[in-house]
Amino acid sequence: MSKLNCWEYKQCGREPNGVNSVALGVCPASVETRLDGVHGGKNAGRSCWVPAATLCADRVQGTYGQKFGECSKCEFYRRVKEEEATKFLFAPLLLKKLGQWPETNY
Repeated sequence: MSKLNCWEYKQCGREPNGVNSVALGVCPASVETRLDGVHGGKNAGRSCWVPAATLCADRVQGTYGQKFGECSKCEFYRRVKEEEATKFLFAPLLLKKLGQWPETNY
């Protein structure tokens, strides 16, 4: 089974050189290289719920904290979580890769 990236699953055409990339813009998930390879995806293609300002549901989404409630209901998010099972990486680790999770010393 091939692992789809979000833009392939949703067929939004907002990846670089996608059919909607000029008219609607390139989605940050398709170019966020710091998450490349996560869950077997290209850039943030299989962790699109983490980067800010992704383009989904015909609008720009906010930060992880602002958008995750909606993302957690998304069919694609649930699919990735199911496909990855015990290898699924949760948001704190991914946000840390983006430099957006505070370091703590306990």
